Amino acid sequence: MKKLHFIVIIAGIFLLQACVHKLVTVPVKVAYKTTKGVVKGTVAVTKAIIPGDSDDEDQNSKK
Repeated sequence: MKKLHFIVIIAGIFLLQACVHKLVTVPVKVAYKTTKGVVKGTVAVTKAIIPGDSDDEDQNSKK
């Protein structure tokens, strides 16, 4: 009977492993996508605010 309990516990661990994986990876993916969007927005705003970026690119292409 103890062998059956051990097998049930081991089977339960493997079945719950998929649930834990989902609980961990889904929030991480959401946080990654959100952060990626914020960084892209920040870069776009920074490029728009800092003057002279387009002039620097023109000078580099002429050389």
